[in-house]
Amino acid sequence: MLSFNTLVAVCLLYVMVLFLVAFAADRSAARNKNRFLSSPLIYTLSLSVYCTAWTFYGAVGYAARSGLEFVTIYLGPTLVMIGWWWFLRKLVRVGRAQRVTSIADLLSSRYGKSNLLGVIVTLIAVIGTTPYIALQLQSVTLAFSVFARDRSAGWNVPDMDATALWVAGGLALFTILFGTRNLDVNERHHGVVTAIAVEAVVKLVALLAVGVFVVWGVGGGPVNIALAVDEAMQATPGGAWTITGGRWVGLTFLSAAAFLTLPRMFHVLVVENPGERQLAVASWAFPTYLFLMSLFVVPIAVVGLGTLPAGENPDLFVLTIPLHFDRDGLAMLSFLGGFSSATSMVIVASIALATMVSNHIIMPIWLSIRPEEATVSGDVRQVLLAARRLSIIGVLVLGYLYFRMSGGGTALAAIGMISFTGVAQVLPAMAGGLLWRGASRNGAAAGLVTGFAVWAYTLFLPSFGEAGLMSATLLAEGPLGIALLKPQALFGVTGLDPVVHAVFWSMILNSFAFIGVSLVSFPGPLERLQGAQFVNVLDHTHQTQGGVFPAAAAEDLLVMAQRTMGADAAQSLFQTQASAQGKEGYLPDTTPDFIALLERELSGSVGAATAHAMIAQIMGGATVSVDDLMAVADETQQMLVYSSQLEAKQSELTTTARQLSAANEKLTQLSIQKDAFLSQISHELRTPMTSIRAFSEILRDGGVTDAEAAGRHASIIHDEALRLTRLLDDLLDLSVLEHGQVQLNPQREVLSKVLDRAVAATQSLIVAEDLRIHRDHAREQIIVATDTDRLAQVFINLIANAAKYGDAKYKRLTIRVSVRDSVLRLDFVDNGSGIPTESQAMIFEKFSRLTDNAAAGGAGLGLAICREVMDRLGGAITYLPGQRGAAFRVTLPLEKIPHRGLN
Repeated sequence: MLSFNTLVAVCLLYVMVLFLVAFAADRSAARNKNRFLSSPLIYTLSLSVYCTAWTFYGAVGYAARSGLEFVTIYLGPTLVMIGWWWFLRKLVRVGRAQRVTSIADLLSSRYGKSNLLGVIVTLIAVIGTTPYIALQLQSVTLAFSVFARDRSAGWNVPDMDATALWVAGGLALFTILFGTRNLDVNERHHGVVTAIAVEAVVKLVALLAVGVFVVWGVGGGPVNIALAVDEAMQATPGGAWTITGGRWVGLTFLSAAAFLTLPRMFHVLVVENPGERQLAVASWAFPTYLFLMSLFVVPIAVVGLGTLPAGENPDLFVLTIPLHFDRDGLAMLSFLGGFSSATSMVIVASIALATMVSNHIIMPIWLSIRPEEATVSGDVRQVLLAARRLSIIGVLVLGYLYFRMSGGGTALAAIGMISFTGVAQVLPAMAGGLLWRGASRNGAAAGLVTGFAVWAYTLFLPSFGEAGLMSATLLAEGPLGIALLKPQALFGVTGLDPVVHAVFWSMILNSFAFIGVSLVSFPGPLERLQGAQFVNVLDHTHQTQGGVFPAAAAEDLLVMAQRTMGADAAQSLFQTQASAQGKEGYLPDTTPDFIALLERELSGSVGAATAHAMIAQIMGGATVSVDDLMAVADETQQMLVYSSQLEAKQSELTTTARQLSAANEKLTQLSIQKDAFLSQISHELRTPMTSIRAFSEILRDGGVTDAEAAGRHASIIHDEALRLTRLLDDLLDLSVLEHGQVQLNPQREVLSKVLDRAVAATQSLIVAEDLRIHRDHAREQIIVATDTDRLAQVFINLIANAAKYGDAKYKRLTIRVSVRDSVLRLDFVDNGSGIPTESQAMIFEKFSRLTDNAAAGGAGLGLAICREVMDRLGGAITYLPGQRGAAFRVTLPLEKIPHRGLN
């Protein structure tokens, strides 16, 4: 006999295993070791989130009540994966190209990045999915109650409300921990997806194990089971086992539509998709999985009806048959299978709905209240993460409240098809947006609102019965006695099943409204541009989008991008684009192409509509260019290709011209620097030599008789000689470094100690200039294997530069340490005015000086030596623009010391 403690302990152990799996997958993805995580196997198993507790438990109950009709649940997705693979491929390609984060984001992006459509789809998804979440909570609580009854181990039937509350709380915690740990620009959740894949295996093994036991352990083998099925069919001629064409077609279509439009399915199918190869494998592997899930449904239903006492709930046959025959281990495995089915659905649905709510409702409201937040200090990432965590809690609270209000009764068993019909209203706008360039935002909105209203009127509200908003009179006679408007006999169509009736009229009227309004309205330029990209996504990997943007400071865009995408991702994007424009070391020009790319990248974090709004706030609004309008109007493939080729050539020529201009300007500056060096070096040599000569002649001729004065003269001679020695050492050091003749002395040392030595070496200068240094010693506890003396030399130069050249009233230097992809990165950022854009390309050149030579001393060799040292060490030193101060980044591989420069 299983005790309550045993049941709870097994559940907790199972959840801990899922935690460990998710944690390990996240760690592996963080180390870029995600080859297995992106495999077709993981992707296929993640699609099993379609098989919820309603499918795991309810399919058997469905078969017991309605015969073979349960097959429609599996037939619809199978037809989509096999027959509509080309449509799925197009959907996945659009999702990756447009950085789509949810089904609401897909429609928002397609129809001119309209947040209104995103809000409509979000509300439909929340209303349609919340009862389904309640259904999962009910399945888990019913499973507990099945184990609790007729037990003498000293525990009572658990409070179903309390059990549902604990389950909802645990799922919320798991989803928040592994669904909102970070804000991924691609919205990939490796930990969650891997945990879902594990749960897919558990529920499949559990259902197959129960099926094998039923067929061979109870039923006496396949032959006896076949005879039992035949007897059941003969006992109800023309009844439950009869296939009715209209209902079968309607339910098959409904399950196929739900497979594409359910928020959780769209999330794993499109958002979490790692590539089209995985989709190709899933096109046959997932139907195989569905076949195995349905293999023993009929045998379990028939055996349950024949062996269990009358009155047993058919939805729980998967649990009650093993318990009836005292197979507690098998019953526990079955319980874990149902638990996996319920939890996987709730976790993915919560993530998908939270993403939609935060991106299309919370963030737009927050931005409208605080529009300045797009550019000023503060972290948009933290706001987004908080919004998604609160949304996850809110979604699960709604599911729990629906469970409480419904009383957890059998009414929930029928809500599956009702929810399917609700979310299926998105299908016309989705399919039309991918196949028809003439589809408009107004048409999509009209179709969605019409279909949702018809669904609510004909199916959702009547499902509550007379206790709901519709009276018995209204249901029987229609509003104001108008028979044509009866909710379940609309326009005089009678004799249809309520679900089929609602599906027929909602989809028909939805499609008519969508097509009709689209035909009479003209899509805007951005809608047509997006339409061309969506419809032709398989023909063109990239098309230029954007418009005539007013001038904007790239620094403002960088600040906004850093706060939304994260500093590392944003800086990498800006540096890459600057290099592509021939402006390496600078910020990129805010061209339409760059703005379009930035918007797509931001879409991966906040959704298309919100990203568009955030950039518009900074850019001061944006319009679509004449070139874009011509591209949209161009309907022929030949002209599109020709235009693309011309744009590519023009971009190439522009980049080449910019690079030549930059090279010419740099050569001119180098020539000027050379002349300045000859003057400067002669001054640097002549001044100490003059002092040495003058004071040595005085001492030689005996012009000083006072011993103290003679000592001062000797000290001056000594100091000037040291000054000459330092200059010559720098010149020789740079020459040796440039010719690769330096001898490196690799050693292992903690980074914090290297920095401590650099700070100590410049302590007198730090005190004299009143420089405050901010460090995070905990992050500096990293072992480096390199020539630490040379590395300290670089640090000394950067600290000294901050002290000597910083122009802030209260000088401050921040040293940040981070590791990414086994590369150590140190950022030295001061709070001065920074280095002018026109001078940034020259700061690492020999004898380059940006201030008065007499103000700080030296010959301008410091940064040139730093560059050569880091090159010898296998690293690099670069200037980081857009940091509101002078900022230098030192990078060094952590694996091993390079062999370059060794003799």
